[in-house]
Amino acid sequence: MILSLLGEALQAMAANRLRTFLTALGIIIGVAAVVLMVSVGEGTQKQVTDSIRSMGSNLLIVRSGSRTQGGVRMGAGGTPTLTEMDAQAIAQLPGTLMTAPMVTGGVQVIYGPNNWSTSAVGTNANFLRIRNWDLAEGRDFTESEIQGGMRVALIGQDVATQLFGIDDPVGQVIRIKQSPFRVIGLLSVKGQTLDGRSQDDTIIVPLRTAQRQLFGTQFQGTVAFILVQAKSDSVMSSLQRNIELLLRQRHHLGEHAQDDFTVTNMAEVTETATKITGMLSILLGAIASISLFVGGIGIMNIMMVSVTERTREIGIRMALGARRADIMLQFLMESVIITVSGGIIGIVGGIGLSLLAHRMFNIWTLISSSPVILAFGVSVAVGIFFGLYPAHKASRMRPIDALRYQG
Repeated sequence: MILSLLGEALQAMAANRLRTFLTALGIIIGVAAVVLMVSVGEGTQKQVTDSIRSMGSNLLIVRSGSRTQGGVRMGAGGTPTLTEMDAQAIAQLPGTLMTAPMVTGGVQVIYGPNNWSTSAVGTNANFLRIRNWDLAEGRDFTESEIQGGMRVALIGQDVATQLFGIDDPVGQVIRIKQSPFRVIGLLSVKGQTLDGRSQDDTIIVPLRTAQRQLFGTQFQGTVAFILVQAKSDSVMSSLQRNIELLLRQRHHLGEHAQDDFTVTNMAEVTETATKITGMLSILLGAIASISLFVGGIGIMNIMMVSVTERTREIGIRMALGARRADIMLQFLMESVIITVSGGIIGIVGGIGLSLLAHRMFNIWTLISSSPVILAFGVSVAVGIFFGLYPAHKASRMRPIDALRYQG
């Protein structure tokens, strides 16, 4: 019975191929739009979270505080208020796995006839471990190189490409601010930050080397940042509070004095970013779903026209013994076939557009099963919902009235 009705539905649709295609086109566009928009939203969400997590897991960032000059309050990092001793004290707190004090700044790097402007980071051996950053070649700093302020450097992939091209940089001597440094390691590819800056465009040197020879300061032993890695994500909030209390005590801040440092919990940043990008993904999917609704209205209109055109056919079928349920099922089946076939084509088109957007426009997209299943399910639901009324109207016709219809 079902196969017979299916054959009749396909036959009726084949008799009006162009109309059937134009009816399905609304669903095709709607489903493709849903798949594309949701994949863009999920891709953006993954890009944001991956970029934050690339900085390290269970990470707290302590920055130097602000200062007031001429009545104007500067932002965080405006004055050097953190020291190596602060980092050592934080390392002793319960819940701390390791710390990495840092100083940073822009430098000009020269190798032979090539030169490149990049950023340099002075830090200790914990830095790469906290950042989950591997070496592609070479080795990390030794303790004697860190304590002795030796002129050794680890370089990022971008710097290596600009200075050495395809040659091996390990073992070569470069000049940083006219001082010779030996390259002992090549960092693996890390990618971009959220603001589009390349993390691979960097040079890492021992902390004391940077303090004494690259970024001299009038305050001996000061640092701009302290990276703190917690033992687990469950202790990050309590560790953040303990760091704030410890630094206030070490910096001799009064009860009503403002903090001269800032502690950022990257887990909270990740959670906030995930919520925002998740809402963006839902919003994009909801906007795209409007086109599915419009396509459904188009299906209802065409099915109403089809019912009117085939009124005499309906009367003949009923006169020959067709039940109301058979008539209703036939028209409902036609509606569902149009939406399901349109949904399948739309899914393929949406996946293709997602891949095209990523390749041609460098838009981050993530094609997962959820938008595909959602779009297909919605297309079936649209077919049933918007096909139900025309099918019901066809099934409620009186055979004698249908046979007399002269439309």
